[in-house]
Amino acid sequence: MKSKGRKIIVAITGASGSIYARKLLEALGRVTNPPEEIAVIFSDTAKKIWEYETGEKYTATAPEKEFTNNNFFAPFASGSSGYDTMIVCPASMGTAGRIASGVSDDLITRAADVMLKERRRLLLVPRETPYNLIHIRNMESLTLAGAVICPATPSFYSKPETIDDLVMTVVERILCLARFNADTYRWMEDD
Repeated sequence: MKSKGRKIIVAITGASGSIYARKLLEALGRVTNPPEEIAVIFSDTAKKIWEYETGEKYTATAPEKEFTNNNFFAPFASGSSGYDTMIVCPASMGTAGRIASGVSDDLITRAADVMLKERRRLLLVPRETPYNLIHIRNMESLTLAGAVICPATPSFYSKPETIDDLVMTVVERILCLARFNADTYRWMEDD
């Protein structure tokens, strides 16, 4: 799949882990053939957590375009739109549960529903631990429906030296799963 001209959605929900979303948005601007458009949606709680965890307010920079979570007139609220990938990062278990149940009560859950019904790429990056049985069953339902669950679980075999390095082990995995060419450590290929 070609990356040039792609339109993607990044949804940021109220789970802790805003650093993953921030680093993901930064990295999307550096990939080979970056997306033409990145639609960004925050849940109400996510904005507050972003500000608390990063110490700054979010400001969209091109090609990012922010949409409010109650805007059902956003183009990707319909399957007729040209958005091919949605990444929910971090994904709260509440949002994952609503998506798994088919509840489309805001733009994030509606866009995720569209991705699933159109058989497009939906990635959820839960930042929760431990999981209870309801979480596990919701993630099973999402996987069976075609979503990819990529827990925000850093890897250590690349020997990260900083928190940013550790975070990037997850972000690089997300980029690969979203079918972008990412310069990432590959086990036993980079030694």
